[in-house]
Formats: sequence, C-alpha cells, structure tokens
Amino acid sequence: MNKIVFATNNANKLREAAEILAPLGIEVISQREAGADCDPEENGATFAENAMIKVKAVYDIVKIPVFADDSGLCVNALDGRPGVYSARYAPKGQECAKLLEEMKDIPDNNRAASFQCVIAYMDEKGIFTVNGGCIGKIGYEEKGTNGFGYDPVFVVGDKTMAEMTAEEKNALSHRGAALRALYEMLAKG
Repeated sequence: MNKIVFATNNANKLREAAEILAPLGIEVISQREAGADCDPEENGATFAENAMIKVKAVYDIVKIPVFADDSGLCVNALDGRPGVYSARYAPKGQECAKLLEEMKDIPDNNRAASFQCVIAYMDEKGIFTVNGGCIGKIGYEEKGTNGFGYDPVFVVGDKTMAEMTAEEKNALSHRGAALRALYEMLAKG
C-alpha cells in the first residue's frame, strides 16, 4: 500500500496523520483528493459508530484503503459532555467560549477531562477500529495559537494543547495515540 485516504477534509487532522504515518512510506490524502465528495451524517451514539459511518461512506466511493476518525472532548464535571457532540456543541469558533462559560463555577479539583479518539480503518479485507485518549483538565482561559478546536482550553501538565509544538502534541494527543495504534496495525501488514 502506498496511498491511504483519510476520510476528512480537515487540513489540521490531515497534517497530523501524515506526520505520524510518514515512516511507513504511505501517502495520506484527503477524501476530496481521492474524489470522495460526501459528507455522511454522523448520527452514531458513540465515537466508534461515527468513525465507521464515515469510513464506510468514503470506502464505498474510492475502493482503496480508508481510515476515518471521530473524536471529542469528555468533561467529567459535565457528565462527559460535549462528548460525541463536540463538533456540534457550539457554533464553529465558539466552542471554547461556551465550555469556559459552563465551567466558570467548577473548582480546579473537578476540572478533569479527556480527549477520546476512535479510528476506523477499512480495506478489501474488512474493517477494524483502534482508539486513543489523552487525560488533562479544562483551563480557565484560552491560551496558545497552535492547534484547533478545544486545544486552547485543554491543559496537560502546565500547557494547553494549543501552546505545544506539533511534535509535543502528536506525542501525547488522543488522535496521536490512535494514529500510532493504526501505524502498528498497518506495519504488521
């Protein structure tokens, strides 16, 4: 295999995946580059269900190996929200502000959260899933300019994900962990 389709058109996700899978000598291309102009409805109840919906929709069009991810932020004090609805939690660009507003009265010892990611992979042999997670907490303000989504408010150690370099983030992010698990599966053949 020399080419794999990532069922996304998100440039940030595509860059992360290409960096992690590069040592395998596999070119990672977007679904648009592969000719899959579709946007399947992500109506699953779990990250795994949504990833499978996306991977099947794109694979049915391109018929070459495809992987798709679904991920989100799970905040303990909010009973796991926004969770599977992370992308639809607030209008684009307002996710962090809404989350900080909801968390404004939550004390530091109850701000635990995790990013979760499930990757579904599909080829002519079938489908499998891998997952990854990253544990941290929700900060009190947006910090940093690297990253996207909830990265400016998700704190690991003493930095938000948006304050980390791409290398630092890839080393501990939920998507990085899931991509490394995918890497291991692909490396085994």
